Amino acid sequence: MNDDKLEKLLKEADCSADAPVAVSVSLSDLRRRAGRRRVALVAMPTVAAVVIAACIFSLMPGKPKADVEQDRIAAIEDRIKQLQASTDATLNLIREVLADEREQRRLDRLEAELASIPDPVEEIQKQVDKTAFILLYQADRLYRELNQTESAVDAYNRLIELFPNNRWARVARQRLDEIQKAKPQKTSFEGDTLWKPQNS
Repeated sequence: MNDDKLEKLLKEADCSADAPVAVSVSLSDLRRRAGRRRVALVAMPTVAAVVIAACIFSLMPGKPKADVEQDRIAAIEDRIKQLQASTDATLNLIREVLADEREQRRLDRLEAELASIPDPVEEIQKQVDKTAFILLYQADRLYRELNQTESAVDAYNRLIELFPNNRWARVARQRLDEIQKAKPQKTSFEGDTLWKPQNS
């Protein structure tokens, strides 16, 4: 491009441009702008440093991965120990309950056996009663079936002597009264009766 063309372009640009405008600039505005630039120049590096530090801090791992795994394993082992202790306590409680139940069943069995054992006093009383009845039966047989009155009287007296308070002793006394009333009184040379019933 030659000088003429350049000059011509500059003249056309001057013609097309508006007239210059007067600009008033105050000293306080300049100072304010300069202060803002200074703050921006100081603040920008500080903010950038904070951001970079935050990024670096966030990228840095807190603990190595192996340490995190070891912590997790230790936590799981602690939990397993707690569960084991709880399980042992529960098993001990179950054993105690089962032992108590076994002991209770044993006591119930013993009580049932004890209840099935007859009272010895009652058993003895039954045997005494049975023996007295047998003696009465033998005496009745001697008197009624075999007509051996004297032997029957001896058997009744023996029953009364052995078991004075038994109910069959009372029956024996009644039988002796019957025999005494039924038999005529025979006297001996001395005038006494041959026998007397023993009512004692």
